[in-house]
Amino acid sequence: MGMTLTVDDSGGSGRAISNDVTSVNLATPRGISDSTGINSSAKESLLLLADGSYSISGIFNDASNMSHDVFSTVPTTSVSRSVVQAISGQTMTMECNFTDYALSRAQDGSLTWSASGQQTTTTAPTWS
Repeated sequence: MGMTLTVDDSGGSGRAISNDVTSVNLATPRGISDSTGINSSAKESLLLLADGSYSISGIFNDASNMSHDVFSTVPTTSVSRSVVQAISGQTMTMECNFTDYALSRAQDGSLTWSASGQQTTTTAPTWS
């Protein structure tokens, strides 16, 4: 089952980087507040706000409009980027601030990267 991943570059243009990506982790946690009163014999809780984050990793590719082009500006720009993940007819779109772009060269010479993004908007992450 194929998946597509598109991430905005620092200029706001969506770039399809699926070919460079080897791993993607999406988290959509909700906060929980303990709301147990002293009259209760079991714990009560309330759901709080939604959040979202991405951890993406892949193979280094410095071709135009590919992964290095997209993420190389993370350390020097402060822009929100749209991330669009599509799989099996379902789409997740989230605005993210990417906080890290790390490169790693292994002993065998392989060059890989990882990037981390955190939701920026007040809209809860939703599959459509």
